[in-house]
Amino acid sequence: MDCVYKNPSAPIEERVKDLLSRMTLDEKIGQMTQIERGVATLSVITELSIGSILSVGGSAPYEDAPSEAWADMVDGFQKAALGSRLGIPLLYGVDAIHGNNNVYGATIFPQNVGLGATRDADLAQKIGMVTALEVRACGINYNFAPCVAVCKDPRWGRCYESYGEETELIRKMTSIVTGLQGQPPPGYPKNYPFLSGSDKVVACAKHFVGDGGTERGINEGNTISSYDDLERIHIAPYIDCISQGVCTVMASYSKWNGCHLHASHFLLTEVLKEKLGFKGFVITDSEALDRLYHPHGSNYDQSILTAINAGIDMVMVPFRYQLFLDHLRCLVESGKIPMTRIDDAVERILRVKFVSGAFENPLSDRSLLDTVGCNF
Repeated sequence: MDCVYKNPSAPIEERVKDLLSRMTLDEKIGQMTQIERGVATLSVITELSIGSILSVGGSAPYEDAPSEAWADMVDGFQKAALGSRLGIPLLYGVDAIHGNNNVYGATIFPQNVGLGATRDADLAQKIGMVTALEVRACGINYNFAPCVAVCKDPRWGRCYESYGEETELIRKMTSIVTGLQGQPPPGYPKNYPFLSGSDKVVACAKHFVGDGGTERGINEGNTISSYDDLERIHIAPYIDCISQGVCTVMASYSKWNGCHLHASHFLLTEVLKEKLGFKGFVITDSEALDRLYHPHGSNYDQSILTAINAGIDMVMVPFRYQLFLDHLRCLVESGKIPMTRIDDAVERILRVKFVSGAFENPLSDRSLLDTVGCNF
């Protein structure tokens, strides 16, 4: 093949390098952008080389839409992406956090706090397997799960998303990552993203880091601790996720010692990427950059500059995508965000797309529809 990146037999890093070398700046920053399905017109996807789409807050094709309707919708988006100049497929993300909970007729499981009460890592892994199947039946290849927060204060309004208050319990329940993505074989590269096949989904360990340890349990609050305590209590579960090949990590809305996680070069780059060796990509939470300054959405230029230079690779915009792209382009062209940082982000995103088989299997597998809601 003339294009190495289109050759499924070529080594992934060679495919990444080849595709990156062919991309314009606009195509690169498009890949760094995740937008809501409601604003994702086919022309926007094709012309802007959008990298990812998501369903915000359970946004669906229509009320009580079954898996087949989701597959029709996602396939339409994927075909638009494949029609772009380089034909880079999308990652479509959903919050399938206790089963494919946005889809009518899907199998629903207890929230994480209930699963944590079982102390059953094998059960968590099986739930991951079932969830992956039912998500893929919808044509969806990216799941914003698991939440590996260590809940240290039950006043936290999202404590049900945590498996519990003990770090060792959370570490044990990270087995769900293997259920979602599959088991890396012996000798697989350490800390490298992994997906075993087209019946698995890209997982996302979240919310990095300390979201369950905020002062007085305030949501999106401030976790006050030494680095040693942060590592021992809150970072530890991420080490287990990374060792299982988790493909993505989502940054937390919260702060650590007064610093927004989305703006922390120390935690996102020096710790997560360099010390822990994470090779996948880091994504923001929804509209997280709008929350870095008050009032909401103000000082947007500085928000983008700070977050991208801190180590954010993909931004869950999800609505003001054109404003985001315009600001990001100007920041790169002015040299405030170095091209090396953009290339690193896009390399990580492309790596996950190649690992996940998105280039080889971009469209839904309709044979999986029969698995939805069946006895496993």
